[in-house]
Amino acid sequence: MLLSPRIGNVFDAICTGAAEKGTWVRIFQPPIEGRLLHGYEGIDVGNRLKVKLVHVDVNQGFIDFERVH
Repeated sequence: MLLSPRIGNVFDAICTGAAEKGTWVRIFQPPIEGRLLHGYEGIDVGNRLKVKLVHVDVNQGFIDFERVH
């Protein structure tokens, strides 16, 4: 719910998981983790990147980002 009004904002992030099931990133302010839906190719755990918040589903607990170059 905290991020719902911030869709479209860009955040600094770090990759916390990269596997066939998906790539996960954590933003720092506020400290929240979500799935990287687009731009995950070549991203490894520990990589720092910029991400844009693209979707939040409060009921299912989904927070989705895409990579910003």
